[in-house]
Amino acid sequence: MANTYPLPKFHFVVQWGGTRIGFSEVTGLDMQAEAIEYREGSSPQYSKIKMPGMQKFSNITLKRGTFAGDLEFYTWIKTISLNTVERRDLTISLLNENHDPVINWKVINAFPVKVQASDLKADGNEVAIETLELAHEGLDLIT
Repeated sequence: MANTYPLPKFHFVVQWGGTRIGFSEVTGLDMQAEAIEYREGSSPQYSKIKMPGMQKFSNITLKRGTFAGDLEFYTWIKTISLNTVERRDLTISLLNENHDPVINWKVINAFPVKVQASDLKADGNEVAIETLELAHEGLDLIT
């Protein structure tokens, strides 16, 4: 019965450096391979062949509630200086109903490229959400 239904997407955890951080949303867990088109001059067909090329990874966006005194994202983005930055490996895990990881995405050499504070609205009734956008060098799927 456990394999009858697909996994829900709302039960997940993000970890970096041994710290578990709760986020309300994670997007950008995708990878793609660029296609290279090539045609040899003596080919009998008048079309190009396609072969796999370099892999590409989207930036990962993490959203969470804003907490008083928690400036970790801003401290991390301030480590950027010319071409140096503090890089971190992250693990994003989709959990089952027993809170056990079922699927793990390992993000390699991530660093912040954007930190965005919540919109402020005088007549709003929502939680203040901050956004962290990360560039990285690879994404491995570990089951």
